[in-house]
Amino acid sequence: MPVTETIKQTGAVVTRTPARATNLNLPNLLTLIRILLIPVFILLFSTPSPRRAIAAAVVFAVAALTDLLDGYLARRRSEVTKLGRILDPIADKLLVVSGLILLVQFQRVAGLLAILIIAREVAVTGLRAVAASDGLVLSSDPIGKYKMTAQVIAIVMLILENVLVPRNWPWHEAGTVLLYLALALSLVSGTRYLGTFWHQVNNKNDS
Repeated sequence: MPVTETIKQTGAVVTRTPARATNLNLPNLLTLIRILLIPVFILLFSTPSPRRAIAAAVVFAVAALTDLLDGYLARRRSEVTKLGRILDPIADKLLVVSGLILLVQFQRVAGLLAILIIAREVAVTGLRAVAASDGLVLSSDPIGKYKMTAQVIAIVMLILENVLVPRNWPWHEAGTVLLYLALALSLVSGTRYLGTFWHQVNNKNDS
């Protein structure tokens, strides 16, 4: 429940909700910016010339950076909202999925690897939706943050694999290994999400 402030003005009672209790706050704005940067990234990387690939990588990295900032600011400024809890993971997944699909298109990521990562993201998103419909909130798992970091670094490396110097260094192989690591972390965090959901459902049924 948001904290409200009651002010008496000329016999009338006015209830004011502090800005931090609303959805119109800086963390949610950063999340929306991340979502808006996704089509910009897609447009740039749809024709991955060296310059456009660099620009796409910068946009992707900036969008990923907002993921660190919005969560930090939400906790620091006490502006955690239900909308933010829902939008933040969705924005993360849209960003990663768009990057993976384009990398598969340009044959820089194996289709099966991308499918497994995307399937996990869809499954967790569905689990969050089911939990929300039952009045439950699944908070972000710390392992999921490590997974997201590995995914972002891997995708940026694969975007720039023909641009990075020195070019004879195995950028593609390193990026692929990081993606497999991200897949392993995603399976672990997905299992933890399922365990948390099951625990909350049992507690709700017992109460």
